[in-house]
Formats: sequence, C-alpha cells, structure tokens
Amino acid sequence: MERITGNLNNETMETAQAVAPTLEGPEKSATLSDAERRRHARIQSGSLAVIAVGGVLTLMYVAKSVLILTLVSVLISFMLAPIVELCRRIHLPRSLGSMIAVLVMCAALYGMFYVSYNQADEFMSELPKYSGQIRTVLNQVRLRAERFRQTTRNVLPEEKVEKGTLTVRQSTSWLDDLSSGAMGATEVLLMAAFVPFLVFFMLSWQDHVRSSTVMLFNPENRNTVYVTLGLIAQMIRAFIVGNVVIGLVLGLTSTIAFWILGVPYFYVIGMISGVVSLLPYLGIVLAIVPPVVVSMGSLTVKSFLAIVTVVAISHVIALNVLYPKIIGRRLQLNPLAVTLALLFWGWLWGAMGLILAVPLTAAIKIIFDHVESLRPWGDWLGE
Repeated sequence: MERITGNLNNETMETAQAVAPTLEGPEKSATLSDAERRRHARIQSGSLAVIAVGGVLTLMYVAKSVLILTLVSVLISFMLAPIVELCRRIHLPRSLGSMIAVLVMCAALYGMFYVSYNQADEFMSELPKYSGQIRTVLNQVRLRAERFRQTTRNVLPEEKVEKGTLTVRQSTSWLDDLSSGAMGATEVLLMAAFVPFLVFFMLSWQDHVRSSTVMLFNPENRNTVYVTLGLIAQMIRAFIVGNVVIGLVLGLTSTIAFWILGVPYFYVIGMISGVVSLLPYLGIVLAIVPPVVVSMGSLTVKSFLAIVTVVAISHVIALNVLYPKIIGRRLQLNPLAVTLALLFWGWLWGAMGLILAVPLTAAIKIIFDHVESLRPWGDWLGE
C-alpha cells in the first residue's frame, strides 16, 4: 500500500509539473501584453501632446495679430476698470461707465499725441541749427567705417570673380517700398481701430463673460475655475499698477536728472525715457536714445556719459529694487522662468511678446498651480 501511495504521489507531482507551464504561460503572456499596451498608450499620449503643442504654437504664430490685439485690449480694460467701478458707485449703468472709460482713454491718447507732435515739430524746426555738428559726427563715423573696411580688405583676401560671370541684383522701386510700407501701416491702424470697441465690450460684459466661462467646465471644476480667474485678475491688476508706479517714479527721477544736466525738453524726454526703461533688456538701450537725440546740438562726451549713467542707474534700481518689491511678490516667478519667457514670447511675437511675456507667464503659472497634473510645472516656474 505504501508503494502504491508513493507511486500515486509521484504521478500527481509529475502531472502538476507538466500542467503548470500551460497554466502560467497565458498569465505571463497576458501580463506582458498589458505592459505593452500601457507602454503604447504612454507613447500615444506623448505623441498627441507633442502634436497638440505644435498645433497651438502654429496657431499662436499665424493668428498673432488677433491674439496680441486681444491681450492688449484685456490689459487696457483692466487699467480702465477703476473708472467703471467709480461710475457704478454713483449709480451709473455699467455700459455708460464703460463708454466714459473708453472716451477718457481716447482723450488721453489724443493729448499724448498732441504734445508729442508739437514737441517733435519744434525739435525739427530747430534741427537745422544742429546740422553742422550732426554732419561732423556723421563724417567721423563714416571715416572710421572706411578705415575699418580698408583694414579688413588688407587682412581678408578679396573674392575672385571669374570672367564671364554676370551678377544680377534684383532692385526694388521706391514705389514698391512705399506701397508695402503703406500697406503695413494701414493694417496696423485697422487692427488698432478695434481696440476701443474690444475694450468697451470687455468692460460692459465683464460679469457675463466671467460667469459664462465658468459654466463651460464640469460642475466639480467650476469653483476651481472661478478662483483661478479671480487670481489671474488680481495678478494683472497688480502688474499694471506696479508698472504705472515704477514708470512714474522713473519718469520723475529722469526728468529731474535731465533738467540738472540741461537736456532740452526734459519734461517730456524724462517721462519717455523712464517709461521706455521698463522694457525688459532693451529698455536700457532705448531709454538712452531720446535724451541723446534731443541733445545733439550740445552733446559732449561728458554729457553723453552723464546721460548713460543716469539711465543705467535708474534701470538697475528699477529692476533690482522697485520691481521685486512692488510686482515680484504678486507674480511669484523665478528669474530663470522670466528670462526664458522673455526669450520665448519675444521669438514668437517680437516686441509685443516682450511686453506681454511676464503677465502671460504669470497667468500660466496660476493655471498650473490649480491643475493637479500640472502642479509640478507651476512649482518649477515659481520661486
């Protein structure tokens, strides 16, 4: 009996060992197929994300005029929002308050254009007095350029042109250049004509747009969307108010400094130089141009260095002291993220991209902070 029992046990073990691979094989193959499906799903989702990003970038580049116009109108509407709120406090309809705000904007723009035009006309009328000095400076620049060209010609060998070859250069008529420039200016003016209407509708339909935007999302996400939109609005207001305050401070200090240095039209040039100095990176260069141009008649090396010193000190103080104190706490962006944002938006939209880069990146960070899957990206952009 013991031998029979032992034989039966051995046969059972052998049968189990023979059947085991056939049972484990499908399970392992099923496990491998699930892993492969997950891997393919990740690859597919990554590919779709890359295609979506490429599509969005293409759309942003193709429709940059419309997007820039819309975003500029949004910033202007936030600047004029206090006027609308003031009109509502005195029990005026929102539409009427929006109309008053737009009219105030148009009147301010007309006043700035009128003052600037008169100052420019007066400067152009006095420009012939400085023609001799300007001609002398230009001749010196031309002589130095000619010397540099002669030096490079002696150092670098001239290109040998084979005989019998004919070089054809396509020349454009001045009428073609004028017409193309007129078409570009006409397009800009046509697009700018939409700004007052966009600002008016954004101000008068602000509550409707915000509530309708919230209703576009699922009920469980509407509270998050509402809070996110409120934080973006607070950030834009802080950004605009901070830039206005810093621009006024820089304008007043530049005006006083230029008055001491004897710069002509210091009361206008100082404000222009101070406001232009707020532009990232290019501001310090562009802020030097107005005082130097109007001082061409009496410009010396000492006065030029004094102007450059005043602009440089104002720019450094604004970016390293005033900007972090007034605006930096609201935006909560690290310097690397700001620099990369300026490079990206400047590459995508040019000069307007540099102006809109900081508020756009700050708004994107706020959105990232309130989306669970994108929160690590918000932490990367933050301080």
